[in-house]
Amino acid sequence: MTDRHHLLVHGGTFAAVDDRGDISGVRSTGSFPQGLFVRDARHLSRWQLTVDGAVPEPLTPVADGDTTRCVLVPRGGRTEPPSCTLFREQAVGDGSFVESLRITSNRAVRTAVRVALTADADFTDQFELRSDHRTYAKAGAVRRREVLEHGLEFTYRRGEWLSRTTVTSEPAPDAVEETGTGARRLVWRLDLEPHGTTELTVRVMARPHGEKRALRVPRSPAALGEQLLAAEERFLEGVAFPTGWPELAAACARGLADLATLQIPATGPDGEEVRVPAAGAPWFLTLLGRDALLTSLFVLPYRPQPAAATLLALAAAQATETGPRAVAQPGKIVHEVRYGELAHFEQVPYGRYYGSVDATPLFLVLLGAYVERTGDTGLARRLEPHARAAVGWMLDHGGLTSRGYLVYRADQGGLANQNWKDSPGAICSADGTRAAGPVMAAGAQGYAYDALRRTAWLARTVWADGTYAALLEQAAADLRDRFQQDFWMPRRSFPALALDGTGRQVDALASDAGHLLWSGLLDKEYGEMVGRRLLEPDFFSGWGVRTLAAGQPAYHPLSYHRGSVWPHDNALITLGLARYGLHDEARAVAHALVDAATATGHRLPEVLAGYGRDGHPEPVPYPHACVRESRSAAAPLALLTAVGGA
Repeated sequence: MTDRHHLLVHGGTFAAVDDRGDISGVRSTGSFPQGLFVRDARHLSRWQLTVDGAVPEPLTPVADGDTTRCVLVPRGGRTEPPSCTLFREQAVGDGSFVESLRITSNRAVRTAVRVALTADADFTDQFELRSDHRTYAKAGAVRRREVLEHGLEFTYRRGEWLSRTTVTSEPAPDAVEETGTGARRLVWRLDLEPHGTTELTVRVMARPHGEKRALRVPRSPAALGEQLLAAEERFLEGVAFPTGWPELAAACARGLADLATLQIPATGPDGEEVRVPAAGAPWFLTLLGRDALLTSLFVLPYRPQPAAATLLALAAAQATETGPRAVAQPGKIVHEVRYGELAHFEQVPYGRYYGSVDATPLFLVLLGAYVERTGDTGLARRLEPHARAAVGWMLDHGGLTSRGYLVYRADQGGLANQNWKDSPGAICSADGTRAAGPVMAAGAQGYAYDALRRTAWLARTVWADGTYAALLEQAAADLRDRFQQDFWMPRRSFPALALDGTGRQVDALASDAGHLLWSGLLDKEYGEMVGRRLLEPDFFSGWGVRTLAAGQPAYHPLSYHRGSVWPHDNALITLGLARYGLHDEARAVAHALVDAATATGHRLPEVLAGYGRDGHPEPVPYPHACVRESRSAAAPLALLTAVGGA
């Protein structure tokens, strides 16, 4: 079995296959789940091709792309060359998977070949495949297999929960065999003419619980590939790429093409269907509030449609009442939406989970930026109640009035940290000590400041409510004054990463300070000091700004949030540097990110390791990064906004 995996993504569906196009059937956990996944459930857990009872060898293994292609042969040797060659092509559609198999004889006589596909669907929830070693009881769950005229169907039922996976082929299999493991083997007995060719097409339709749309499996991978290419071209249409910086242009084009495949269906306030950017594949092919908001902000100057869709979807999911398990409070914007079995039965809190301190202010930032960019005051009027409720959450439940800052508390069973650095040890002192008690993260205060100012502008110019606008403007000014007094560390000439529950500064030197430049929270003198500090060697790796400056005991180049380099983090920093007039520094960060993208096929991953460029002439990958991530895909557009084609 090969260890490499290849990801096919289309909307809310993805498949992970190996170099032969197989899904091994191993119940894998860790960085990369195997299988065909739709709406958080695995609808194919095994998909293995054999020829005459043996696994074929790859002549040309699968290469990454919107469709997979590989060339396979039965095992042979110099004295006995393979009897046939198999040309395999696969693609993923919306809730579907399609494979074409072309078998060509290499012999001058008629040749009998037995081709088989072993298939299974275990309907495992994605949360069961994570590496946290949790187990979940599933009382009364039943799996069934039924042979059909042209294939077979797998069914999973647990109470009212019902999911299906249907596998059909053209031509129909000659037999469907039991394997003794629950999987089924589809068998074709082929009689090949001398040097002749025959073709098989196998189609998989996933019907997850609650799916009401009428979906169809495309007729072939080639047809589906044409659909995907057309969608990508529509996403790129009208965007002017920089002619003087071809590497940035290529990164922008690659990012927009990836974003086209990451658009997933969601519902607006009136039940209308919209398509929003999913956070990333494989683990987060769903709506995450913070991720969709930042992605939409990055692409707003070039493609405003994702912003409008994201605002509508998040308004529809905005909390209206208090729900302790989901960390819900009136006016709060959702952090994560899940559709899987465990969320449905409330075995995980993520059906609608509100454990984010920053999605709510970012919702207001995007609404203000969208109206300012497009002039679409109609959307601002339609979402006025949602915007006012979001401001109300920031002032009341969020803590701005009572604590002076947006504050969060670790959620038992959910997220310990509820800002963008949400891993358990991410908010820490320079020595690695974790922040205790309620946490006031620096970056979230910048978002709140920007949100108050932008919403004040909407109140004054669109809602005709000058009194409300003045209230918000004063709240923003007060927040700015408090922040610079409480967070600024004079000895380090840098803001603290956070304040802990006692108001003590959490003193790690972290990249979040760059978000304060993006939000405009720091005055000019402090902002310029911070911007220049972020380009010093302990922060700047040569591939971007590290999440935590090297040299601190808490630093680790392979830590998720304590020393790695995040493209979206650096995109915000670059926009902030440009805002404060630090254009040379902004160009340095932009060139570093573009160089990293160029070294990885023009696609920026979710996160890179923090190793310095001086000792590592190629960017070192982070081992558990999402392969496609919407914020990273959109980051080159933010760089283009910040520095142009320089």
